[in-house]
Amino acid sequence: MSTNLSVPSVTADYAQRVADDLSEIRGEQERVRSELDRLRDELVSLEESEQVLTKMQDVLGGAPKQTAKQAKSRKTAAVPAARHSNAKTTAGKSGAAGGRKAAKKPASAKRPGEATWLDLTTAYLGGQGEPKSAAEVSDALTEAHPERAVQVPVVRNALEQGVAQGRLERTKQGRSVFYSPVPAAPAPSDS
Repeated sequence: MSTNLSVPSVTADYAQRVADDLSEIRGEQERVRSELDRLRDELVSLEESEQVLTKMQDVLGGAPKQTAKQAKSRKTAAVPAARHSNAKTTAGKSGAAGGRKAAKKPASAKRPGEATWLDLTTAYLGGQGEPKSAAEVSDALTEAHPERAVQVPVVRNALEQGVAQGRLERTKQGRSVFYSPVPAAPAPSDS
């Protein structure tokens, strides 16, 4: 009779283990899905920044030869059809249409003696007590510098440049990204 009692107990134990494993796998799937969504959002943001910078590069004096190679490598990447066709139409516009856009752009371009976006974002974050998002930094720069056309993708690019140079730190909270200045390293003591 003890055998009959242990069979339901073993079955219940296995059923509980399977339920626990299934719950763990579903939780892991949800974590991976949210990470995938975050990465997709980040990719879209980077693509938008690339488009803005490419347009700025065209306005400021044309694209170097490397850009053609990069464009070829982009064709092989999995890019949504709308973005891919948009990139082709931007590159294929006539000079007259590009000329109208070029006439508007120089007003927002950096004039000699003006601080770069990287300098402005680093200086702003240096005076803050807590990390700020790219949108918050952009809003603050719009108020502080009304004469300059502030765009969130340009500010985000400057912030990422600051991270790459080690001047700023990036922290992520869920789907949000925040930036703060790198804390000053303590001076080495002469022992």
